[in-house]
Amino acid sequence: MAKREEVEAWLTDMDGVLVHENHALPGAADLLQQWEDSGTPYLVLTNNSIFTARDLSARLRSSGLHVPEHRIWTSALATADFLKQQVPGGSAFVIGEAGILTALHEAGFIMTETDPDFVVVGETRNYSFDAITKAIRLIGAGARFIVTNPDATGPSADGPLPATGAIAALITKATGREPYVVGKPNPMMFRSALNKIGAHSEHTAMIGDRMDTDIVAGIEAGLHTVLVLTGISDQREIEKYPFRPDEILDGVFELVASEPVESDL
Repeated sequence: MAKREEVEAWLTDMDGVLVHENHALPGAADLLQQWEDSGTPYLVLTNNSIFTARDLSARLRSSGLHVPEHRIWTSALATADFLKQQVPGGSAFVIGEAGILTALHEAGFIMTETDPDFVVVGETRNYSFDAITKAIRLIGAGARFIVTNPDATGPSADGPLPATGAIAALITKATGREPYVVGKPNPMMFRSALNKIGAHSEHTAMIGDRMDTDIVAGIEAGLHTVLVLTGISDQREIEKYPFRPDEILDGVFELVASEPVESDL
Protein backbone atom coordinates (compact mmCIF):
# COMPACT_ATOMS: atom_id res chain seq x y z
CA MET A 1 0.00 0.00 0.00
CA ALA A 2 1.50 3.32 -1.11
CA LYS A 3 2.45 6.22 1.08
CA ARG A 4 1.22 9.58 -0.19
CA GLU A 5 4.57 10.39 -1.83
CA GLU A 6 4.42 7.07 -3.74
CA VAL A 7 0.94 7.69 -5.21
CA GLU A 8 0.95 7.88 -9.00
CA ALA A 9 -2.80 7.71 -9.73
CA TRP A 10 -5.95 8.85 -7.94
CA LEU A 11 -9.54 7.67 -7.63
CA THR A 12 -11.96 10.08 -5.99
CA ASP A 13 -15.59 9.99 -4.99
CA MET A 14 -17.73 12.85 -6.30
CA ASP A 15 -20.47 13.88 -3.85
CA GLY A 16 -19.10 15.08 -0.51
CA VAL A 17 -15.55 15.18 -1.90
CA LEU A 18 -15.59 17.39 -5.00
CA VAL A 19 -19.13 18.76 -4.83
CA HIS A 20 -21.87 19.30 -2.27
CA GLU A 21 -25.40 20.05 -3.48
CA ASN A 22 -24.10 21.14 -6.90
CA HIS A 23 -21.47 23.49 -5.46
CA ALA A 24 -17.76 22.80 -5.85
CA LEU A 25 -16.01 22.18 -2.54
CA PRO A 26 -12.89 24.18 -1.61
CA GLY A 27 -9.81 23.00 -3.48
CA ALA A 28 -11.69 20.67 -5.86
CA ALA A 29 -11.09 22.71 -9.03
CA ASP A 30 -7.43 23.28 -8.11
CA LEU A 31 -6.83 19.58 -7.40
CA LEU A 32 -8.40 18.50 -10.70
CA GLN A 33 -6.30 21.09 -12.54
CA GLN A 34 -3.19 19.91 -10.71
CA TRP A 35 -3.81 16.33 -11.89
CA GLU A 36 -4.45 17.49 -15.45
CA ASP A 37 -1.34 19.69 -15.54
CA SER A 38 0.91 16.96 -14.17
CA GLY A 39 -0.56 14.22 -16.40
CA THR A 40 -1.62 12.24 -13.34
CA PRO A 41 -4.08 9.42 -14.14
CA TYR A 42 -7.33 9.84 -12.23
CA LEU A 43 -11.01 8.91 -12.26
CA VAL A 44 -14.02 10.42 -10.52
CA LEU A 45 -16.18 7.59 -9.17
CA THR A 46 -19.86 7.58 -8.32
CA ASN A 47 -22.37 4.90 -7.33
CA ASN A 48 -25.04 6.89 -9.18
CA SER A 49 -26.22 4.80 -12.15
CA ILE A 50 -28.92 7.19 -13.40
CA PHE A 51 -26.67 9.46 -15.46
CA THR A 52 -24.19 8.82 -18.24
CA ALA A 53 -20.61 10.04 -17.88
CA ARG A 54 -21.46 12.82 -20.37
CA ASP A 55 -24.42 13.92 -18.23
CA LEU A 56 -22.26 13.96 -15.10
CA SER A 57 -19.47 15.87 -16.84
CA ALA A 58 -22.02 18.56 -17.76
CA ARG A 59 -23.42 18.65 -14.21
CA LEU A 60 -19.92 19.05 -12.77
CA ARG A 61 -19.18 21.82 -15.29
CA SER A 62 -22.22 23.74 -14.03
CA SER A 63 -20.70 23.43 -10.54
CA GLY A 64 -17.47 24.98 -11.81
CA LEU A 65 -15.51 21.74 -12.18
CA HIS A 66 -14.00 20.58 -15.47
CA VAL A 67 -14.02 16.78 -15.56
CA PRO A 68 -13.90 15.21 -19.05
CA GLU A 69 -16.36 12.35 -19.47
CA HIS A 70 -13.53 9.82 -19.93
CA ARG A 71 -12.46 10.73 -16.37
CA ILE A 72 -15.79 9.61 -14.87
CA TRP A 73 -16.49 6.02 -13.79
CA THR A 74 -20.02 5.17 -12.63
CA SER A 75 -21.48 2.02 -11.11
CA ALA A 76 -23.37 1.65 -14.41
CA LEU A 77 -20.12 1.60 -16.42
CA ALA A 78 -18.55 -0.81 -13.93
CA THR A 79 -21.61 -3.07 -14.16
CA ALA A 80 -21.52 -3.09 -17.97
CA ASP A 81 -17.77 -3.81 -17.89
CA PHE A 82 -18.31 -6.73 -15.49
CA LEU A 83 -21.22 -8.25 -17.46
CA LYS A 84 -19.31 -7.95 -20.75
CA GLN A 85 -16.58 -10.10 -19.18
CA GLN A 86 -19.16 -12.60 -17.92
CA VAL A 87 -21.26 -13.01 -21.09
CA PRO A 88 -19.92 -11.09 -24.11
CA GLY A 89 -22.80 -10.00 -26.33
CA GLY A 90 -25.30 -11.12 -23.71
CA SER A 91 -28.83 -9.98 -22.96
CA ALA A 92 -30.43 -8.19 -20.03
CA PHE A 93 -33.74 -7.03 -18.63
CA VAL A 94 -32.99 -3.64 -17.09
CA ILE A 95 -34.73 -1.51 -14.49
CA GLY A 96 -33.00 1.84 -14.70
CA GLU A 97 -32.36 4.99 -16.68
CA ALA A 98 -29.93 6.33 -19.30
CA GLY A 99 -26.78 5.62 -17.30
CA ILE A 100 -27.14 1.84 -17.14
CA LEU A 101 -29.06 1.45 -20.42
CA THR A 102 -26.42 3.37 -22.41
CA ALA A 103 -23.54 1.56 -20.70
CA LEU A 104 -25.00 -1.87 -21.49
CA HIS A 105 -25.83 -0.92 -25.09
CA GLU A 106 -22.27 0.30 -25.62
CA ALA A 107 -20.97 -2.95 -24.09
CA GLY A 108 -22.84 -4.86 -26.80
CA PHE A 109 -25.81 -6.06 -24.76
CA ILE A 110 -29.31 -6.67 -26.06
CA MET A 111 -32.24 -5.47 -23.93
CA THR A 112 -35.00 -8.06 -23.76
CA GLU A 113 -37.86 -9.33 -21.64
CA THR A 114 -37.50 -12.83 -23.11
CA ASP A 115 -35.12 -15.21 -21.34
CA PRO A 116 -32.37 -12.65 -20.57
CA ASP A 117 -28.97 -13.69 -19.20
CA PHE A 118 -29.25 -11.01 -16.50
CA VAL A 119 -31.78 -8.92 -14.65
CA VAL A 120 -30.04 -5.63 -13.87
CA VAL A 121 -31.47 -3.22 -11.33
CA GLY A 122 -30.13 0.33 -11.44
CA GLU A 123 -31.27 3.59 -9.98
CA THR A 124 -34.34 5.35 -11.34
CA ARG A 125 -36.75 8.00 -10.14
CA ASN A 126 -39.68 5.98 -11.53
CA TYR A 127 -39.70 2.41 -10.27
CA SER A 128 -42.51 0.52 -11.99
CA PHE A 129 -44.43 -2.22 -10.20
CA ASP A 130 -44.88 -3.98 -13.54
CA ALA A 131 -41.14 -3.90 -14.21
CA ILE A 132 -40.36 -5.19 -10.71
CA THR A 133 -42.87 -8.01 -11.23
CA LYS A 134 -41.20 -8.92 -14.54
CA ALA A 135 -37.80 -8.90 -12.84
CA ILE A 136 -39.05 -11.25 -10.12
CA ARG A 137 -40.46 -13.70 -12.68
CA LEU A 138 -37.34 -13.61 -14.88
CA ILE A 139 -35.04 -14.24 -11.91
CA GLY A 140 -37.32 -17.08 -10.86
CA ALA A 141 -36.90 -18.51 -14.37
CA GLY A 142 -33.11 -18.45 -14.10
CA ALA A 143 -31.83 -14.97 -15.01
CA ARG A 144 -28.86 -13.83 -12.94
CA PHE A 145 -29.66 -10.98 -10.55
CA ILE A 146 -27.31 -7.95 -10.73
CA VAL A 147 -27.56 -4.60 -8.92
CA THR A 148 -25.50 -1.54 -9.91
CA ASN A 149 -25.08 -0.24 -6.35
CA PRO A 150 -26.28 -1.07 -2.83
CA ASP A 151 -27.55 2.38 -1.74
CA ALA A 152 -30.94 1.89 -0.06
CA THR A 153 -31.97 5.54 -0.37
CA GLY A 154 -31.08 8.55 -2.47
CA PRO A 155 -31.45 12.26 -1.72
CA SER A 156 -34.14 14.59 -3.02
CA ALA A 157 -35.35 18.09 -2.17
CA ASP A 158 -38.23 16.56 -0.18
CA GLY A 159 -36.17 13.95 1.67
CA PRO A 160 -34.92 10.40 1.06
CA LEU A 161 -36.12 8.35 -1.91
CA PRO A 162 -36.00 4.54 -2.16
CA ALA A 163 -33.03 3.56 -4.32
CA THR A 164 -31.51 0.41 -5.81
CA GLY A 165 -30.78 -1.31 -2.50
CA ALA A 166 -34.39 -0.98 -1.36
CA ILE A 167 -35.80 -2.30 -4.64
CA ALA A 168 -33.26 -5.13 -4.65
CA ALA A 169 -34.38 -6.10 -1.13
CA LEU A 170 -37.98 -6.29 -2.36
CA ILE A 171 -36.93 -8.56 -5.25
CA THR A 172 -34.77 -10.70 -2.94
CA LYS A 173 -37.71 -11.13 -0.56
CA ALA A 174 -39.93 -12.26 -3.44
CA THR A 175 -37.39 -14.59 -5.10
CA GLY A 176 -35.13 -15.76 -2.26
CA ARG A 177 -32.19 -14.75 -4.50
CA GLU A 178 -29.47 -12.31 -3.40
CA PRO A 179 -28.07 -10.03 -6.11
CA TYR A 180 -24.45 -9.52 -7.06
CA VAL A 181 -23.76 -5.84 -6.33
CA VAL A 182 -21.08 -4.23 -8.50
CA GLY A 183 -20.80 -0.70 -7.07
CA LYS A 184 -19.01 0.46 -3.93
CA PRO A 185 -18.22 -1.03 -1.45
CA ASN A 186 -17.47 -3.93 -3.81
CA PRO A 187 -13.73 -3.57 -4.65
CA MET A 188 -14.71 -4.79 -8.14
CA MET A 189 -15.66 -1.20 -9.00
CA PHE A 190 -12.18 0.01 -8.02
CA ARG A 191 -10.44 -2.78 -9.90
CA SER A 192 -12.34 -1.96 -13.09
CA ALA A 193 -11.48 1.73 -12.58
CA LEU A 194 -7.78 0.84 -12.16
CA ASN A 195 -7.94 -1.19 -15.38
CA LYS A 196 -9.50 1.74 -17.23
CA ILE A 197 -6.60 4.07 -16.41
CA GLY A 198 -3.88 1.39 -16.44
CA ALA A 199 -3.00 1.96 -12.78
CA HIS A 200 -1.77 -0.45 -10.10
CA SER A 201 -3.32 -0.62 -6.64
CA GLU A 202 0.03 -0.29 -4.87
CA HIS A 203 0.52 3.18 -6.40
CA THR A 204 -3.08 4.46 -6.33
CA ALA A 205 -5.04 6.40 -3.72
CA MET A 206 -8.79 6.66 -3.10
CA ILE A 207 -10.39 9.83 -1.72
CA GLY A 208 -13.83 9.42 -0.19
CA ASP A 209 -16.22 10.79 2.41
CA ARG A 210 -17.79 7.50 3.56
CA MET A 211 -16.17 4.92 5.79
CA ASP A 212 -18.69 2.21 4.82
CA THR A 213 -18.16 2.44 1.04
CA ASP A 214 -15.19 4.48 -0.17
CA ILE A 215 -12.73 3.67 2.61
CA VAL A 216 -13.53 -0.01 3.26
CA ALA A 217 -13.53 -0.76 -0.48
CA GLY A 218 -10.28 1.17 -0.90
CA ILE A 219 -8.66 -0.83 1.88
CA GLU A 220 -9.91 -4.13 0.42
CA ALA A 221 -8.60 -3.13 -3.02
CA GLY A 222 -5.16 -2.36 -1.53
CA LEU A 223 -5.27 1.40 -2.15
CA HIS A 224 -3.90 4.30 -0.10
CA THR A 225 -7.09 5.70 1.48
CA VAL A 226 -7.90 9.33 2.20
CA LEU A 227 -11.07 10.29 4.11
CA VAL A 228 -12.25 13.89 3.80
CA LEU A 229 -14.61 15.44 6.34
CA THR A 230 -16.62 17.49 3.82
CA GLY A 231 -19.28 14.81 3.33
CA ILE A 232 -20.98 12.16 5.38
CA SER A 233 -18.31 11.21 7.95
CA ASP A 234 -17.14 13.01 11.06
CA GLN A 235 -14.91 11.87 13.92
CA ARG A 236 -17.83 10.19 15.70
CA GLU A 237 -18.71 8.25 12.53
CA ILE A 238 -15.08 7.16 12.10
CA GLU A 239 -15.03 5.71 15.62
CA LYS A 240 -17.86 3.28 14.74
CA TYR A 241 -15.63 1.22 12.44
CA PRO A 242 -12.83 -1.25 13.25
CA PHE A 243 -10.68 0.02 10.35
CA ARG A 244 -9.12 3.42 9.67
CA PRO A 245 -8.12 5.30 6.51
CA ASP A 246 -4.45 6.08 5.90
CA GLU A 247 -5.21 9.80 6.09
CA ILE A 248 -8.03 11.97 7.44
CA LEU A 249 -8.21 15.47 5.91
CA ASP A 250 -10.56 18.42 6.37
CA GLY A 251 -11.03 18.58 2.59
CA VAL A 252 -9.38 18.04 -0.79
CA PHE A 253 -7.83 21.52 -0.53
CA GLU A 254 -5.21 19.86 1.69
CA LEU A 255 -4.06 17.79 -1.32
CA VAL A 256 -3.37 20.83 -3.49
CA ALA A 257 0.36 21.51 -3.77
CA SER A 258 1.38 25.09 -2.91
CA GLU A 259 3.96 25.06 -5.71
CA PRO A 260 3.72 22.78 -8.77
CA VAL A 261 7.39 21.83 -8.46
CA GLU A 262 6.77 20.57 -4.96
CA SER A 263 3.88 18.32 -5.96
CA ASP A 264 4.39 14.80 -4.67
CA LEU A 265 2.07 13.51 -7.37
